[in-house]
Amino acid sequence: MITYTNISQGLKKIQEKFPYKRAVVYPAGRDKKGRVLYSQLTFNQLEAESDKLAFGLERIGIIRGTRTILMVPPGMEFFIIIFAMLKVGAVPVVVDPGMGIERMLQCLEQGKPKAFIGIEKAHFLRKIKPKFFKSVKHWVTVGKRWFWGGYTLDQLMIQTCDPYPKAKTTSDETAVIAFTTGSTGPAKGVVYTHGNFEAQIKQIQEHFQIDSDEIDLPTFPLFALFDPILGMTAVIPDMDPTKPARVNPVKIIEAIENHGITNMFASPALLNRVGKFGKKNHIKLPTLRRVISAGAPVTPANIEQFSTMLSDHAQIHTPYGATEAVPIISIGSNEILSETKTLSEQGYGMCIGRPICDTMVKLIKISDDPVTQLHDRLDVPENQVGEIIVQADLVTRHYFNNREADLQAKIPDSHGKFWHRMGDLGWMDSKGRIWFCGRKTHRVITLDETLFTIPVEAIFNNHKTVFRSALAGVGPKNIQTPVVFIEPYSKIKDKKIFIKELLELAKSNPLTKNIDHIFIEKEFPVDIRHNSKIFREKLAVKAKKILKL
Repeated sequence: MITYTNISQGLKKIQEKFPYKRAVVYPAGRDKKGRVLYSQLTFNQLEAESDKLAFGLERIGIIRGTRTILMVPPGMEFFIIIFAMLKVGAVPVVVDPGMGIERMLQCLEQGKPKAFIGIEKAHFLRKIKPKFFKSVKHWVTVGKRWFWGGYTLDQLMIQTCDPYPKAKTTSDETAVIAFTTGSTGPAKGVVYTHGNFEAQIKQIQEHFQIDSDEIDLPTFPLFALFDPILGMTAVIPDMDPTKPARVNPVKIIEAIENHGITNMFASPALLNRVGKFGKKNHIKLPTLRRVISAGAPVTPANIEQFSTMLSDHAQIHTPYGATEAVPIISIGSNEILSETKTLSEQGYGMCIGRPICDTMVKLIKISDDPVTQLHDRLDVPENQVGEIIVQADLVTRHYFNNREADLQAKIPDSHGKFWHRMGDLGWMDSKGRIWFCGRKTHRVITLDETLFTIPVEAIFNNHKTVFRSALAGVGPKNIQTPVVFIEPYSKIKDKKIFIKELLELAKSNPLTKNIDHIFIEKEFPVDIRHNSKIFREKLAVKAKKILKL
């Protein structure tokens, strides 16, 4: 039976319910006294403007199924364009700019796009690197069109009051292709269907109990897309979304106070920077009902620090997931700080909580090979570390034109369902909670044991001078030498004494007793998007040169 759904229908429902509520708010400058000036769209305006653009896109040949590169930063135009595209059934190809120019261009070429919608800078890029855009037939500039052809966004805004007849897309029809930052190798294009998005929005709404009066500060652009469909006002923050670790805390706090923000999504790096500033300056943010932090493991210390700004009824939620499946597991700060924090510091792993709503989670035997069929023999017993796999309606089923990636990441079961391999390791306790132990590719296999990053690093992170640590393996697989890199809070005066203290700490714990090599690193290599995912592979290469292994 075919199920028809178009995710843009969610915007129409909210527009009918709250026509004059603000949908998007954007900082447009400052007045003479330094106060922020804001531009805004109501739900009525967003629905009408995206209808006008939908007519225009259809007129030039951007229609149902047209893969279209979208290179527009968060703002008014972004929301109008994305909903217009969804209405006509075109497929936005979204690439994370945080992965760097060369990798981004490779992803754009891999997406085999037929259309390109971008700001002026994006068009300059495609003129400099034309070979990556050979498949593109339709060009649209957001802003001024300079020496290149195509249309401007303004030219495509058809002046009509008629509602656009939305494409009758099916639940398994592609809605968006998202290329996001991978730690190594080429990024994969995650195929979101309209059904995936519908399930995702339902799960977010139900689990976080989002009300109709909410105002969101989405510091991660992709999550801003959900706000209008959830009925939340999206206040776009004044920040560079590719550099959350360098965000100006004053501007984030200013936006929260100016608009009475009730919900905020923040990467761990942004959470740490704003929380540190807020705690130091005794700032309180009483309007916040919840903070959602994801993208990398969120340490209890980070949560504790930011919580000093929150009221007693507010919580920090740390949902677990990946681009292919999010959110699937979650836990709140009350449970973390009162119960799991102490165990995490002892090396039990990071408690990420219980499965959300109808999500099914399993732990299977760790393997680097494809799994062609799910069966009970793969299950691991309670308290044993295994590979995390998930199944839910929001979980994406395949990658774009990447059969090899599908074989590695997707597992069919006997009921015709597909499970996604998260690439992460963890164990389940007697309360049904999952404890995250690190990435599968980051585990270190020695002659005598297997070491997992999160439990091992927790032991070193207990040292008062350590900001964060990173376990890496050097040498051939299965006979690796474990090494630990340390990023201190500040410059170390006597490195020999510091390393001696850390080695003594290591020898005092059974998890780390076999670690003999510790190196100090001024600043870890991390992903640009979240500034939280440590590139342990790069550290391993550095250790190999030092140890000459």
